[in-house]
Amino acid sequence: MASPPITELTERAREIFRQVVEGYIDNGQPVGSKTLAVDSGLDLSPASIRSVLADLESLGLLAAPHTSAGRMPTDAGLRIFVDGMMRVAEPTADERAQIEARLSEAGPVEHALQQTSALLSELSGAAGMVMIPTREQRLAQFSLVALGEERALAVLVGEDGGVENRVVDLDAMDPGSLEAASNYITARLAGRTLAEASLAMRAEINAGKSQLDDASRTLVERGLAVWSEDAQKRPVLIVRGAANLLDETAMGDIERVRSLLDDLENKQSVSSLLESAKDADATRIFIGSENRLFGLSGSSVIASPYRDLEGKVVGVVGVIGPTRLNYARVVPMVDLTARSLGKSLDRSLGKLIA
Repeated sequence: MASPPITELTERAREIFRQVVEGYIDNGQPVGSKTLAVDSGLDLSPASIRSVLADLESLGLLAAPHTSAGRMPTDAGLRIFVDGMMRVAEPTADERAQIEARLSEAGPVEHALQQTSALLSELSGAAGMVMIPTREQRLAQFSLVALGEERALAVLVGEDGGVENRVVDLDAMDPGSLEAASNYITARLAGRTLAEASLAMRAEINAGKSQLDDASRTLVERGLAVWSEDAQKRPVLIVRGAANLLDETAMGDIERVRSLLDDLENKQSVSSLLESAKDADATRIFIGSENRLFGLSGSSVIASPYRDLEGKVVGVVGVIGPTRLNYARVVPMVDLTARSLGKSLDRSLGKLIA
């Protein structure tokens, strides 16, 4: 049975429902009629409140755990509360300052992404997530550094300041070949994506237009191959603060927590969920069983896209935690963090262009 819109509830039912939801979000425990009779301010007896609670339960908005006489909101009830009753609490001045300060720190893009995930975890008390931009970045420089007779470190630098390293296994190579290969690749990849640069270099080599000797040509091929082979293996998600999910209430349902942590290990599936938030105009909220991935673990996800200089969505930031997340506080916090991250990336790119 579909739950009714909040406007169809009586004023008394709405107020009791609101207090049950807010009480559950505050302490993670079902709320009983005696507590409501004392704290609701409605001047109702416990019996009258129990009658309203029973009605709300029959509508699918509340549930009564078998271990308690109190009530807690269902996923459907939380959805109605979030969409129609939640009083959004904008980030405090201190939280705003903290977000801006952390995301304005100097460093490569990877640092900003790591900081964002950790920051969301700290501020929300849950786990913070950042989906790394999936588009191919433009490249700036490539170098090969000898690590021994048969290994070299391939270093790729992007226009946004990002640096990635790979170890390349080699036959014995002389320093001149390493330098020649590095210069050749840098001259042809600058301003291009890796795919574009690889295509151009391989076409030139195959057509016999390259001035490289056999040793340097082999280095070029291996240097490109190690990135091509690794592209599908790269993590696309940064998760920080998973330990925050192991709170006192979670320990009472260890199987649920184990299920959630297993889901987080499957980063590809989590990234697919966040991917669905990329086209949203505003922050999206996935509550419990509404999404298949986290339905069994009873968790919620709050996610917001972040954009590049041109206003294009390049990734998603978010928070995952129990369904009793403080949505009113976390939703605007995630939104602000997404906008701040976009500005941080703009500043990083602007410095490089300048």
